[in-house]
Amino acid sequence: MTSQQQAQQDWNDRLELAQEMLPLISRLHREHNVVTSIFGRLLIGVTDVDIIKSHRYARRIVEKELPLDQTLPILRELVDMDLGTSSIDLGALAAQFAKSDETDLRAFLESQLTDAMGTSSARESRDVVLYGFGRIGRLLARILVAREATYGGVRLRAVVVRKSNDEDLAKRASLLRRDSVHGPFNGTITVDEENDIIWANGTCIQVIYANDPAAIDYTAYGIDDAVVVDNTGIWRDREALGQHLQSKGVSEVLLTAPGKGDVKNIVYGINHEMITDGDEDKILSAASCTTNAITPVLKVINDRYGIKHGHVETVHAYTNDQNLADNIHKGPRRGRAAALNMVLTETGAAKAVSKAIPEMEGKLTGNAIRVPTPDVSMAVLNLDLEIDVDRDEVNEFLRDVSLHSEVRQQIDYINSPDVVSTDFVGSTHAGVVDGLATIANDNHLVLYVWYDNEFGYSNQVIRIVEKLAGARPKVLPERVKVTDLK
Repeated sequence: MTSQQQAQQDWNDRLELAQEMLPLISRLHREHNVVTSIFGRLLIGVTDVDIIKSHRYARRIVEKELPLDQTLPILRELVDMDLGTSSIDLGALAAQFAKSDETDLRAFLESQLTDAMGTSSARESRDVVLYGFGRIGRLLARILVAREATYGGVRLRAVVVRKSNDEDLAKRASLLRRDSVHGPFNGTITVDEENDIIWANGTCIQVIYANDPAAIDYTAYGIDDAVVVDNTGIWRDREALGQHLQSKGVSEVLLTAPGKGDVKNIVYGINHEMITDGDEDKILSAASCTTNAITPVLKVINDRYGIKHGHVETVHAYTNDQNLADNIHKGPRRGRAAALNMVLTETGAAKAVSKAIPEMEGKLTGNAIRVPTPDVSMAVLNLDLEIDVDRDEVNEFLRDVSLHSEVRQQIDYINSPDVVSTDFVGSTHAGVVDGLATIANDNHLVLYVWYDNEFGYSNQVIRIVEKLAGARPKVLPERVKVTDLK
């Protein structure tokens, strides 16, 4: 057999295995409400080729391609187990089983998936309302529609906007359907003009036209006990955001911008456990995209090596608040044409880190440069540490964090010589460490962190929404604490 024939045979063998996996993946989701993934890459609505690509992606994590004949036996066992709603990483399970001394796969899986065994797949949904429907609002809508179909637990019921003109509903539906950065909506969207409803993959999204967040009766639309996500950025402190709680049917408010005053800024994965059932946590902030990107990385570096002080420089995609052409703007420099200039501006992200990591108070400074790209940003973390560090050891630690730790959904890691910003469009992580760019010299460390400032941040917001709704799916196998990594 020639090398070409061997390569073709190998491809056909992998296709056959992937095609056997497809109905098993669907059966797990349909019968058990279990979603599977390969090192964080969800196997939802995938093809046989997508499955092969996901297994090949594993080489970025474990330095070699994951064979399909290692994950297929796991799937065969899972469909016959008494599992409930959960997210199960086949890649992580395969890697752990290969390293273990266990020979009985079923016994190994039962020991790793104890928290999902014998639990009910049924889940009562909590209502979610999006107050505002701009860049973040529309991405949140996309994610919520997909999450409802995938897990249940949270359900998008309405969006609240100000009416712009007689074609407002059709225009907003069109913006949800098509996105210049993130591509077309994955599904179908139709409009009910008479009842002000957008239908998205069977989800009924009531469009409510209002100017006053305190004067809406959500119960009139069958909405109750709702989490309102305010993505307008207009109201930032407790008193102003408290207007939402005056409307009937609202239980909690989450701001998609840094909160002011005593409003808790939550970075999911880092300080979400500080959310209580008390009245003071009926109003919360999801901080900023940059704060979400840098806080998890700073947290794990500080816990392991100690940070004396540092500077964060953000190379940030332009945003909607900048001008398309030179014009008057309330902020310095932001009035200059966004698509033509690098614009030096301020960022509060470095200072905001201390709200999630109190021990970082006073240790960080920061600035931002807005650049002529529409999405994906980079944070450069220039740090002086308590101890001397080695570049390879730091990279190996961060790779292990991205693979095994409790902040795996927040921190990703890549070690590729050719990646550029567009490669990170659609990343669900808060930030992605670029290992090849890491610099270490004695106690001085420089890290480069990519982040999709729209989609990655929106996924962090949804994680908080699901936390508030009591609807976070179990992510298995259990991850180790960062401090327990070698």
